[in-house]
Amino acid sequence: MSDDLKTYKCDCNVIHQEVVDAVRGRLENVDELGEVANLFKVLGDLTRIKIITVLRGNEMCVCDLAVSLDMTQSAISHQLRVLKQARLVRARRDGKIMYYSLDDEHIDGILDMGFDHIRHN
Repeated sequence: MSDDLKTYKCDCNVIHQEVVDAVRGRLENVDELGEVANLFKVLGDLTRIKIITVLRGNEMCVCDLAVSLDMTQSAISHQLRVLKQARLVRARRDGKIMYYSLDDEHIDGILDMGFDHIRHN
């Protein structure tokens, strides 16, 4: 850090108290902010984004997911466990086979917003 930054001190306390008060209100529920941070951590993995993308509009078993993504069933199962804990996917048993799908329509919306954002010029 430069010496200028080390010695810089703001000469005012607050210029816009109403703005400060408003933004502090956004930080009151620390637990909820932590949950959002964890959600983005889970979504911050390419493999998990691929699984979510494949599951959009589809219900699939681990075998089909593994073939679709050219991965092992073990690797897919591990990632599905993380996604399930984050409430991004849900499972349904049919006999011996577990089928996975997106937990709700919010996940589609989150993914759509992400694609919209990166494609926006």
